Amino acid sequence: MRISLYDFGRIVVDGDFHTRDLIIHPDRIEGAWWRKEGHRLFVDDLATVWKDAPDTIVVGTGFHGNMKVEEETRAFARDLGIGILAAPTRVAVATFNELQASPGHRIVAALHLTC
Repeated sequence: MRISLYDFGRIVVDGDFHTRDLIIHPDRIEGAWWRKEGHRLFVDDLATVWKDAPDTIVVGTGFHGNMKVEEETRAFARDLGIGILAAPTRVAVATFNELQASPGHRIVAALHLTC
């Protein structure tokens, strides 16, 4: 999957326009992604991601980078051998597109589109 556009509150993935936070899995997009607390990322917020067993989760922390990845979430990922790269969503989008170009690397993106 490839992200061709991101701006505050909107994103285009493989030609499809989205206006809600989303998770990009290797084989599908999980739209209207909602977290327990809007600007904090907990283990349970990524329940569907853990099942994919990606190598890396790219977290878009919002246009201004306001979403925080909780330490327990980072530790949980580490225990599973999964890397977490968190950055403001514009940077996360570029990182996701770069990593997608690496063959054999399973990437999931969890993207907060606003704030």
